[in-house]
Amino acid sequence: MKIIAVIPARYASTRFPAKLMQDLGGKTVIARTYAAALKTGLFDDVFVVTDSDIIYNEITANGGKAIMSIKQHESGSDRIAEAVENLDVDIVVNVQGDEPFINKEPIADLLEVFKGDSAREIDLASLMFPITDQEDINNPNNVKVVVDQKNFALYFSRSVIPYPREAGAGFKYFKHIGIYAFRKHALMDFYKLPMQGLEATEKLEQLRYLEYGKKIKMVQTSHAGIGIDTPEDLDKARKMLK
Repeated sequence: MKIIAVIPARYASTRFPAKLMQDLGGKTVIARTYAAALKTGLFDDVFVVTDSDIIYNEITANGGKAIMSIKQHESGSDRIAEAVENLDVDIVVNVQGDEPFINKEPIADLLEVFKGDSAREIDLASLMFPITDQEDINNPNNVKVVVDQKNFALYFSRSVIPYPREAGAGFKYFKHIGIYAFRKHALMDFYKLPMQGLEATEKLEQLRYLEYGKKIKMVQTSHAGIGIDTPEDLDKARKMLK
């Protein structure tokens, strides 16, 4: 089973422009993310796919592998699908470009579900993290996921799901962590299928998979991940390195 990591990397960012090219302990954020993905030893190959000459040159100048996007894309999945369309690969892992502190353990757990999937029931897999703070649960920037008894995703939402009509029911809420492992065929199906109403409404690409009947296996993790979305996040990351 050939497994690769692909890091979608846009130069533009609404909340923090050029965040991937910011200095983090003497290296750019994207260079650190690339190096961290390699260091896990989980992948047969690692690529950055980008629409930016600046990011492309940053990776290749440091000995890494980068692919330039040809088309404009709505989502990271679309960008990755274009990049891997002609590659001989079984599993593609989407690594977020703004998470330079990659933890090996949850990605290994994510890949493990495919090894036990002899019936090829799983189209893609992703991570979820338990949250208990009400502010985190209410925050629309924290995407929530609900699952069935086998931990297949039923729905993702920015809203509070399920709605706590019975406050003492003891339901455990999960935040979705946007690291995905795709079977290549599921990724290519996504690329060719048009966006539907749920995805357009919530602006969550994973809903396109559910709307077309794909099965998403969710894996619980205790590692929430550390993303760099704001200048404040970058300051925290710099302190962590020190």
